[in-house]
Amino acid sequence: MMPSEDPVLVKRTLSGDTQAFECLVERYKHMVFTLAVRMLRNREEAEESAQDTFLKAYKNLESYRGGARFSTWLYKIAYHHCLDQLKKRKSRPETTDLDSQRIISQGYEAGILDKMERDHRQHHIRVAIQSLAEQDAAIITMYYFEEWSIKEISEVTELSPQVVKVRLFRSRKQLASSLRPILEAEKQ
Repeated sequence: MMPSEDPVLVKRTLSGDTQAFECLVERYKHMVFTLAVRMLRNREEAEESAQDTFLKAYKNLESYRGGARFSTWLYKIAYHHCLDQLKKRKSRPETTDLDSQRIISQGYEAGILDKMERDHRQHHIRVAIQSLAEQDAAIITMYYFEEWSIKEISEVTELSPQVVKVRLFRSRKQLASSLRPILEAEKQ
């Protein structure tokens, strides 16, 4: 099924077909989890947040009117849920994401050096994105990783399209300055 069939799945879910909602979860679980990881910067919290997002979406499914794409409606729920989690977290100490500190073991497979170089670059990109403010990291994720339009990001974040463009511009500049020393060191 394609995203254009989402309204059909929503109607079937509202009629009691739980497998229809499972299809929606399967289709969007990666997207929701990716946003949560980028915003919360903690894998366990992101998994819990993604589950909470789908639970909240299921409970409020009758409020989906079909004016926007289902993915936009769902992303908005995920985005605001993550913001709520960040507000709650302010009183708790921040933990470190284990993925950003994993150690790559050396092996004897062909191409291991290429894999290590790719992992090294991905690590630096993840660290650079994590250095952004949570909302900016989410906007970067939506735009570059999920390939959402400025209009869609604006709907989800409830920021004007102009503000989204400014945040993207500033975030790109910050990422470029964070990654420049690493790229220059690799050239040497």
